[in-house]
Amino acid sequence: MSSPGKSTSSTWAPLRSSLFRALWLAALVSNFAIWMQNVGAAWLMTSLSHSATLVALVQTATSLPFLLAALPAGVIGDIVNRRWILVATMGWTTAVVLVLGLATMLGAMTPWLLLALTFALGTGFAAMLPTWQAIQPDLVSRSALPQAITLAGVNINVSRAVGPAVGGLLIAATGPAAVFLVNAVLFFVSLCVVFRWEGSRYHVTEPERFGGALRAGLRFARNQPALRSVLVRAALFMVGGSAVLALLPLVARQQLGLGSDGYGLLLGCFGLGAVIGATLLSRLSQRESRNRIVAGASVVLALATFALAFAADPILAGLALLVGGAAWLSAMANLNTTAQTVLPAWVRARALSLYVLTFQGCIAAGSAVWGIAADGLSVKIALMLAAVWLVASLGAFRRWPLVDGVGPALTPSPHWPEPAVTDEPDAEEGPVLVTLEYRIDPENSREFDRAIQKLGRIRRRDGASRWGVFRDVADPGRRLEAFRVESWSEHMRQHARFTEADRATEDAVRALHLGEGPPAVSHLIADRPPESLEKGVSPV
Repeated sequence: MSSPGKSTSSTWAPLRSSLFRALWLAALVSNFAIWMQNVGAAWLMTSLSHSATLVALVQTATSLPFLLAALPAGVIGDIVNRRWILVATMGWTTAVVLVLGLATMLGAMTPWLLLALTFALGTGFAAMLPTWQAIQPDLVSRSALPQAITLAGVNINVSRAVGPAVGGLLIAATGPAAVFLVNAVLFFVSLCVVFRWEGSRYHVTEPERFGGALRAGLRFARNQPALRSVLVRAALFMVGGSAVLALLPLVARQQLGLGSDGYGLLLGCFGLGAVIGATLLSRLSQRESRNRIVAGASVVLALATFALAFAADPILAGLALLVGGAAWLSAMANLNTTAQTVLPAWVRARALSLYVLTFQGCIAAGSAVWGIAADGLSVKIALMLAAVWLVASLGAFRRWPLVDGVGPALTPSPHWPEPAVTDEPDAEEGPVLVTLEYRIDPENSREFDRAIQKLGRIRRRDGASRWGVFRDVADPGRRLEAFRVESWSEHMRQHARFTEADRATEDAVRALHLGEGPPAVSHLIADRPPESLEKGVSPV
């Protein structure tokens, strides 16, 4: 029997939507090009240098830009038209890979130029990915979102299964330059498809400035436990999981004695395993929680990594990668689905950029660490250490649990009345101090304190830079809730960010209020930010 809130739809159901299908195919073409690019760049580096560190740094150069560009890209993705962001970033990646192909064809490529261009290409991907992920809930219904996200993983891994093999064959036949030039054409095709898309249905009603939007996104992540759990679990998984892809070129060349076509086929086995895993994931998700699936995937990938370290035959290595690919897809689809289901539309791109930053940053760090370990020790020992890391990460299973089902009710609940004002404040006036006065039964103090702490987290998550609760020393039944918001416009946005799930928390607090009407609310705006205001409302 399926768990409540879990969809029983087929993994492939979202492809029935023509809009989703068109953009999914565009992403497939782009991902196909990306995996061909990864094969070409990694194999070209083994020709330009014999250093294991430089070979592993190709993966780092692809992932490191996410540390610099992902978060700003996510902020822009929430305040700018998402269609034009995708058009601009796809145009950039097309141009960079074209330069990469021409430089290789003309014999001008060096190890450091390859890393620089790979870094530039990674910057384009970093700027694109938060927005690309943020539009997924706009393409399908909420109940079909887990299947859509799984299909995004299938997309990546179908291209991983085919792209590396094709890339390896092209390299063997014509050299890396042909791979890069073909990729330029594929990226351009994807650009044309996205250009024809009408755009996301989500539009910003009250545009935010970049700095304020960045602070709001970080505040949300700091005060949303469900998102923090996803970020921690993704970080732990990716550090260990990065070893397989980072060191596979060395396994292919040094341990198995294969050429570029053999390397491409091994990488294809990893991708094919992910496709098989996606096919089985819908049924598995009906029986097991996301917590258990991600934990189980970590164990399976650890075993596959350990087996790869000792594989002396390409067939055995391919089987290990097949199993590892299935585990990889199972973990990543569940982590990504959890992230999507706990994010409201207003902050989706920003929060997903933190997920992308964590994901890719840990790949970059892990790839560099395992590359250095392979140089200083051996490839076999580096893979064994990565397997140990994956098993050790199971300690996070209970401390940072993942939300199951479709997540909280994120529909906006704009039930707060408009503030009573004599003169409408300017949008950027502030800071704003909001107070709510409660009357409670002193015997219910502990229950009230527990309930309002949960509400305080929501206040901070949605815009309050400071929040606190004060009791009247002369009246034990009187409580004053106070929070500070940086501007009047941000407080108006705070009204719009309150969701149906948040309302249930607020109702629990108000159920303990003994007054005849709702708590009395006051709004005060500072003429200038006085020191007393900074000290008067302490964060909790």
